[in-house]
Amino acid sequence: MTEIKIAAAALMRADGATLLVRKRGTTAFMQPGGKIDAGETPLTALCRELKEELGLEVKPEEPVYLGCFSAPAANETGATVTAELFQINTDSTIQVQAEIEDARWVLADNTSELELAPLTRDHILPLIWK
Repeated sequence: MTEIKIAAAALMRADGATLLVRKRGTTAFMQPGGKIDAGETPLTALCRELKEELGLEVKPEEPVYLGCFSAPAANETGATVTAELFQINTDSTIQVQAEIEDARWVLADNTSELELAPLTRDHILPLIWK
């Protein structure tokens, strides 16, 4: 089984909402972030991906590490995604760009209409909204 190693962000607003994104050509919403390139640390990858995908400038001291989580990949059959997860509190404006097609701020009680990636549904949302 293929393992995809990523860095992901639980972007949180003051009202408790978190940002979920959907990549172009896919149906499942997930945390923003992406693959960790060779030689990159998870934190470096996260900062790069947030800039590329959302135009979000993150200072390296802002993210708080929440842990490492694995689940079946939402968009690659037979693969597992392993995410180094960081929380970032922000009130910055998000600019959808690169491969992101849709981004939504969601609260714990308004995710039922969204298709969620397994990692998001089974691990990340229960963690951040406990």
